[in-house]
Amino acid sequence: MSLCQYSIVFALLFLGTFGYGDNELFLPLKTLQKMHHKHNEPSCSSQKSRSENGAIILEMKHKDYCFRSRGDLNKRLQKRLLADDIRVRSIQSNIKKISSKQVEALSKTTTTTQIPINSGVTMQTLNYIVTVTLGGRNMTVIVDTGSDLTWVQCQPCRLCYNQPEPLFNPSISPSFQTVACNSSACLSLESATGNSGLCGTNSQTCGYLVSYGDGSYTKGELGQDHLVLGRTSVDNFVFGCGRNNRGLFGLASGLMGLGRSDLSLITQTSGVFGGVFSYCLPSTEAESSGSLIFGGDPSVFKNSTPISYTKMVPNPQLFSFYFLNLTGMTIGGVAVQDSSFGKSGFLIDSGTVITRLPPSIYKAVKAEFLKQFSGYPSVPGYSILDTCFDLSTYEEVNIPTIKVHFEGDAQMVVDVAGVFYFVKNDASQVCLALASLQYEGEIGIIGNFQQRNTRVIYDTKQSQVGFAKETCSFM
Repeated sequence: MSLCQYSIVFALLFLGTFGYGDNELFLPLKTLQKMHHKHNEPSCSSQKSRSENGAIILEMKHKDYCFRSRGDLNKRLQKRLLADDIRVRSIQSNIKKISSKQVEALSKTTTTTQIPINSGVTMQTLNYIVTVTLGGRNMTVIVDTGSDLTWVQCQPCRLCYNQPEPLFNPSISPSFQTVACNSSACLSLESATGNSGLCGTNSQTCGYLVSYGDGSYTKGELGQDHLVLGRTSVDNFVFGCGRNNRGLFGLASGLMGLGRSDLSLITQTSGVFGGVFSYCLPSTEAESSGSLIFGGDPSVFKNSTPISYTKMVPNPQLFSFYFLNLTGMTIGGVAVQDSSFGKSGFLIDSGTVITRLPPSIYKAVKAEFLKQFSGYPSVPGYSILDTCFDLSTYEEVNIPTIKVHFEGDAQMVVDVAGVFYFVKNDASQVCLALASLQYEGEIGIIGNFQQRNTRVIYDTKQSQVGFAKETCSFM
C-alpha cells in the first residue's frame, strides 16, 4: 500500500465511510490497529448542544472514550462482552417471567391482565452518554432505550459509586420539589420499573427502587426539577434522586430513560418534541462524536441515504420496549434463507452491544458469511462470539455487506465498524460481531454495535422506527 493510499484509508476510517459497492465493504486493518492503541483521556462532562429548526441536538460520545482507564484494552473488551451477556440473559429472563405470569393470570380469570416488566439491564454495557442540565447542574448520563426512569446520584448519599462530577444536591436547587405518594408519577413507577412506589410514614415522599439483572440497583425518592436539553427547558421533570446506588454504572452521574412508559423522558417531553427522538452512534475506535436529537424535523439529519421506516410491533405485556418485525437478512447481496424470519418481534436496543439472533437464523447467517469471507485463518471463539479470524498479516480485507430487513421494505445497512469485533488490537483475533441466543423461543435483539453510523429515528406517535446511513458527527 502506498503512502497516498494509506492516507485515503485513514481519512475514510475517521469519517466512518468505507465501501466498494452495495455488496462489499473495505476494512483497513492497520489503521484500525493504530486507532486501538490511542490512549487519550478527554473529559466529557461538558459536551456540546445546539438548537436547529426546532430540534434539540445533544453531542453523544461512547463511554469508553470519555471514561477511558489506563487498564489493558483486552480486559476492558472481555468485561464489556461479559456484562453484555448478563444484560441479554436478564432481558430474556424477565420476558419469560412476564409470559408465565400472564398464563397464570389467564388461567384464573377471563380478564386480560397487563403485567409490567423490570427493565433488567446491566449498566456496564450501556455505552453511550450525553450531558444534560438538571437543576442548574450539568449531568453526564447514560442513554438507554431499554429503561424508563431517568435518575442521578444525589446528596446526601448513603451509598454512591464514584463519579467525577459533583453529586446532584436537591437542597441547593431552588426548583427542586419532592413527589408525593398519591401522585400520578408515583403510581406510574410500577409500569416504569417493575416496582411500586415505596411509601412509608411520610406520604409527601415517593420512594423508588430499580433492580437490574446483575445485582446493580438504584434506590431513592422521586423528585421534580428544571431540566434543560440544549436550549429547551422542561419544567417539573420527574426523575429519580438516587441515595443508594450500586453496580456497574461506570463513572456516569446517572441514566436517561428513553423507553415508552409515562415516566420516560420521551413521554414527559412529548408536548415539546412530539414523542420523536433519534440518534447516530459513533464508533469507539474513531473517537468521534455522534448526536442524540429530540424532535422530528428530518432537515437536521445528515443522512446519506433516504430514511426507510418500519412500524413498531405492539406488545401489551412489554409495552415499554421497542419491537420491530425483522423479515430477513442479506450477506453480500445474498438473501439468508430461514423460516424463522418475520415470525417474532425483535427488540432494538441502545444498551445491548452485540446483536443476538435466534439459533436457526444465526446458523444460516454464519454459514453464508463464512461462504463469502473464505480463505482467512480461523482462531478460537471469544466469550459470546464464536466466529473469529486471525487477520494480523493482512493490511486490508474485503468483507461482505450485512443488511437487516424489516417489515415495510425498511432496511438497516450495517456499517463496516459494526461487522467485526476486535478482541486483540493486533488483529490476531477478530470476530464476527453477531451472537446466537440460547433457545429458539427467545427474543432477538438488535444491538448498538450494529447500529453504528446509522441514523435511527424513533417516532412514538406514528409508532414507527426509521433507518438511514449517516456519518456520525455532532458538527
